[in-house]
Amino acid sequence: MSRPSQPKLTATDHNGVSVIQSQAHAASSSLPAAVAGLQQVPQLVPANPSTGGGKVLAPSKMKKPPADKESEEYRQRRERNNLAVKKSRMRSKQKAMDTQQRVNELKEENERLEAKIKLLSKELSVLKDLFLEHAHNLADNVQPPAGAEGSSPAPNSTSTNGQ
Repeated sequence: MSRPSQPKLTATDHNGVSVIQSQAHAASSSLPAAVAGLQQVPQLVPANPSTGGGKVLAPSKMKKPPADKESEEYRQRRERNNLAVKKSRMRSKQKAMDTQQRVNELKEENERLEAKIKLLSKELSVLKDLFLEHAHNLADNVQPPAGAEGSSPAPNSTSTNGQ
């Protein structure tokens, strides 16, 4: 399953990047087209091995030569950066103040709601007591007197003879 190592051809392109190709690329005409297409993909490695272990850096990550601190361009960049930092810090402070204000508002609302809960709980308790008292009074009034069972008509019955 191991491949025999093939000699490699190295060429440097105009960006200073070495392109490594194996010699199998030259003899790929005897292979099927799909396999030959896979072998023709070049590998890119930096031409200078001291640039960081074979990693290619993006242009934005490459070190720029230090700017002259006396130049107008440097002064303008520093001024823009200082303004950006100031705006960022102001936004951060404003966000913290807004968050603290929201926390205070929510605390006040929570206190109001807890007071309302207490008030409604007391009202519920009073209404329960009134209901139970009323139910008890009704139960006392419905009970027939002792010794007169069955002789007296029901209190809610009406006579049907006198239309």
